[in-house]
Amino acid sequence: MTDFPSSDLDTPNAAAVAVLAALQSALGESEVLVGAAISDKYLRDWSGKRGEMPLAFLRPRATEDVAKALAVCHTHQWPVVPQGGLTGLAGGAVPSAGAVVISLERMSGVEEVDHASATITVLAGTPLQVAQEAAQEAGFLLALDLGARGSCQVGGNIATNAGGNRVIRYGMARDLVLGLEVVLADGTVLPMMNKMVKNNAGPDLKGFFIGTEGTMGVITRAVLRLHAGVTGANTALIALPDFNSVVLLLRYAQQRLSGLVSAYEVMWNDYYRSATTAGGIRAPLDDDYPLYVLMDMQSAEPAGNADRFDAVLEHALEQGWVLDAAVAQSQSDADDFWALRDSVAEMLDSYAPTLNFDISFPISQIGVCVERLRQIMDEMFPDIHAMYFGHVGDGNLHVVVGPLPDDRQQTQREMEEAFYGVTRELGGSVSAEHGIGTHKKPYLGHSRSQAEVDLIKRMKCALDPKGILNPGKIVD
Repeated sequence: MTDFPSSDLDTPNAAAVAVLAALQSALGESEVLVGAAISDKYLRDWSGKRGEMPLAFLRPRATEDVAKALAVCHTHQWPVVPQGGLTGLAGGAVPSAGAVVISLERMSGVEEVDHASATITVLAGTPLQVAQEAAQEAGFLLALDLGARGSCQVGGNIATNAGGNRVIRYGMARDLVLGLEVVLADGTVLPMMNKMVKNNAGPDLKGFFIGTEGTMGVITRAVLRLHAGVTGANTALIALPDFNSVVLLLRYAQQRLSGLVSAYEVMWNDYYRSATTAGGIRAPLDDDYPLYVLMDMQSAEPAGNADRFDAVLEHALEQGWVLDAAVAQSQSDADDFWALRDSVAEMLDSYAPTLNFDISFPISQIGVCVERLRQIMDEMFPDIHAMYFGHVGDGNLHVVVGPLPDDRQQTQREMEEAFYGVTRELGGSVSAEHGIGTHKKPYLGHSRSQAEVDLIKRMKCALDPKGILNPGKIVD
């Protein structure tokens, strides 16, 4: 790891003074915030862990400003931490002491919706919901969707390769990105704003920056694929007896509904009960079933698909895969069902301090995984509440654990060792959609071979030879 100049922020050393002066000269004094002018909200993400005080905080308005800032930091070999909406859970955007933070929040806006190409071009700091609404107004669907849609930013979604609720049908963020504009560590701008699905003019360079958490470059603009617009969805909340039934229903529904299943969210009983008590959400079904699935099928003709959708549920009831079901009769009903799945933020507050796991497995292993994790909780942490849920249609399992005891750090280490040990044994990933950041860096080797880790380091060295971009994240 690169050794950066140390800086006491109350009495900055000569190197820090030089960096600040160069930034102020390049961007203007009013654009370089220091000390008490830096809001505490920029020092932490949703994991709750507070970062260190940065040397300076920048909110550029244009790509040129980002390029100027990075050129200065590169010249002075000074660490830079890019920030999006700070909705991650891995500490990937939390500032390190004395770093220069570059927030993309002012670089927000939809530049274009290209109807013929079915693309949307946005600045990196655009909230996901803003981009979704622009696409919808133009008659399209921006398929990336997650509970933090109002707060998260498109650039951060791409930098962490976000997944969310619609991966089962439309894929991860990576699958929606056609083009990117990226600023390299030395201030070089890569204008890769491709709009074409087919473009094999050499290697696809944008892949170096998707999912790399700002360690290879800073994303400033993006071109995203749009899909045919939908007018609504057939939505149901379903109670099931066991995880095998969850899988049987999923595969049957995908076959009978011609691949139109758009979301398949699974909640174990502990999550459902917590959402309807601590989360304050209305319970559409009784709270004593082992598992619950929120399934929907988006289309342009929800009313015309209602019989097909209902027939799938009726067959599942006859087969014993389903114990009970509530089918949304209105958009209000569907919103209530989704409120159950999106109530995570409220529960993070109710059970704080929490530890949040974002892991993935081959779908065939998820039922076994949950039983193994429950056994660990019962034997090692019997007084701590755990809630299991996830986008199980794509293999992603989330676990929220809390409240943690006073010896939080010791408990967290023990729990992570145990949970990630199971993840490694079952061939899973320690990070499904929130990245590695700092929190999961010690466990990267559980999911990547040493040869892969070495290659990541070589790529990092090639793109960021002075190691200034988000140092200490993913790899040393």
